[in-house]
Amino acid sequence: MAAVEIDLGKLPFDIDFHPSDHLVAAGLISGDLLLYRYIADSPAQKLLEVKAHSESCRAVRFINEGRAIVTGSPDFSILATDVETGTEIVRLENSHEAAVNRIVNLTESTIASGDDDGCVKVWDTRQRSCCNSFNAQEEYISDITFAADSMKLLATSGDGTLTVCNLRSNKIQTRSEFSEEELLSVVIMKNGRKVICGTQSGTLLLYSWGFFKDCSDRFIDLSPNSIDALLKLDEDRVITGSENGIISLVGVLPNRIIQPIAEHSEYPVERLAFSHDKKYLGSASHDQLLKLWDLNELLQDSADGEKNDSAAEDSDTDGMDVDDNAPKSSKGSKKKNVNKGKDPGTSSDFFSDL
Repeated sequence: MAAVEIDLGKLPFDIDFHPSDHLVAAGLISGDLLLYRYIADSPAQKLLEVKAHSESCRAVRFINEGRAIVTGSPDFSILATDVETGTEIVRLENSHEAAVNRIVNLTESTIASGDDDGCVKVWDTRQRSCCNSFNAQEEYISDITFAADSMKLLATSGDGTLTVCNLRSNKIQTRSEFSEEELLSVVIMKNGRKVICGTQSGTLLLYSWGFFKDCSDRFIDLSPNSIDALLKLDEDRVITGSENGIISLVGVLPNRIIQPIAEHSEYPVERLAFSHDKKYLGSASHDQLLKLWDLNELLQDSADGEKNDSAAEDSDTDGMDVDDNAPKSSKGSKKKNVNKGKDPGTSSDFFSDL
């Protein structure tokens, strides 16, 4: 059982932990942003409840050393909220020309956002501007990760491709061949030598760095359910969150299921994240719960399970909320932006007050 369970009251789309404090934020289908303080073996304390967006709040990230929270929505806006007061710092009404589906931190001063039309933008929080924009893919951006040493941004999409964007040259460096299935999540492992993508069918695709046109390996035995979330534990192990609610620890090269380590619920795991001290693994699912698992206990159970395996060898969704703008075509049709060509707004002013 999870160490801490938080009933969010509505379906969550994204979660993020504060970079240095015991705080966790969640974005809900209702457009609300929630902020909680968590303590082991105690009920979490709700600190903020903000109506952040007119439509669902799909993306949540702490920025500026945790002083602000940035959120993104199908209403095309990106909002910065003050963590202490919950007040609006600034809102960019038309940050993208389509629904904002993903926001991730890149460096201390940059974040990236991806939308439902395959556009990725990089925002510089010090220069207070959108510094890079890439028409990266043809369908929604499902996940983004960053290789800091080479300044390359990698994005996965519902069109079945992995795209590498070079932030130094401000160009798309390469795009993979189209996969037969949607790519839903991405992490970089093996000290930068391998890129792992989770897919709609449950297969993990492995790409070798520098050879992104086609995957170098497929791990097909993990799950018959979509791998909606990937969270890198170390260079050899990744934590997966599946459509069937199972959270698993998986080894990469050699590819093996080390052990299922938790079952959030029977509903899809929407997002996984680590607390700042890596003491907790957070999981959010369609059961409207945010669960904080004691990571040490999960890994200890996994280690015990491996030992036992080694020794043995020797001897329904009724009534659930539905996002009408859900980006994953396997879980609901996506609404395209009805305001194509709309002025993207004064993006240079976005971070002027941060």
